[in-house]
Amino acid sequence: MGRSPVAMEKILSGDRVAVARAISVVENGEGGARVLLRSLFSRTGRAYRIGITGPPGAGKSTITSRLAGHYRERGLGVGIIAVDPTSPFSGGALLGDRVRMAEIETDPGVFIRSMASRGSLGGLSRKAVEAADVLDAAGKEIIIMETVGVGQSELDIAGAADTTVVVLVPESGDSIQAMKAGLMEIADFFVLNKADRAGAEQAVMSIQMILHFRDPADWNPTVLKATASTGAGITEIAALIDGHRAHLEASGALEVKRRKRIAQRIGDLVSETLRVDFWSPERKAMLAARVEAVMQMVSSPYDVADELIDHFKSR
Repeated sequence: MGRSPVAMEKILSGDRVAVARAISVVENGEGGARVLLRSLFSRTGRAYRIGITGPPGAGKSTITSRLAGHYRERGLGVGIIAVDPTSPFSGGALLGDRVRMAEIETDPGVFIRSMASRGSLGGLSRKAVEAADVLDAAGKEIIIMETVGVGQSELDIAGAADTTVVVLVPESGDSIQAMKAGLMEIADFFVLNKADRAGAEQAVMSIQMILHFRDPADWNPTVLKATASTGAGITEIAALIDGHRAHLEASGALEVKRRKRIAQRIGDLVSETLRVDFWSPERKAMLAARVEAVMQMVSSPYDVADELIDHFKSR
């Protein structure tokens, strides 16, 4: 199996340096990352994972910071994974969230990590989910995952979080109708932030109107108003998260959701391993050699794909 690159007992005790090092190993795909995650997995599953998503400028980071403060007042350890847009130039994260959360970063009961989205379409990279596992094993009872929210499908956050909160602002009102269905359908509830601005009531009505078209379910999303910059509405957001958690646990839906999450992760790991194994130097050379035949219409992409697959199976 190999040896974990970070001392397990230090991670499990919540040592900040060890936890930071473990997340770096996972994020960078360093040797031993899989050994580390495999060793930690049996110590995960205790943290409750909250997803915060929505369009840029909606105040997701402020809400995340305020929620973290609320949970700390309740004596709970909090981990935050803030997934930033990946820079097209450096490949690194912009780390803006880290700056905006500076007021809680000095709290020893809060661990914040900014991570690059690495091109993940939904804004939440697989590495972020694995980083959440590290925080889970380290004893954090609440893990908040804040995603990029750049208008693409955010469906992956719904699979990674136990409760998903979509944050909007009054200015979103005119564009709510044009939003992709995925963003509107994944929410367990909505928060209309900056509700002290003009147009808040109209925005709430627009969201409620769209909710009428959602398929009926045993949990009906609602819309909360908040002004995170002043702390208004944060207690209500936390209360609704608690209510949703209680509902999931009582109905058995939390176990179902987590079972689906595990199945998806296993499938992703298999796909990644097969992809790496498949594209050996030999098959890459085969592909390069066969592209010209396709360009000349002598062969088709389907023929070449079948040829590559047959070659893979034969080896």
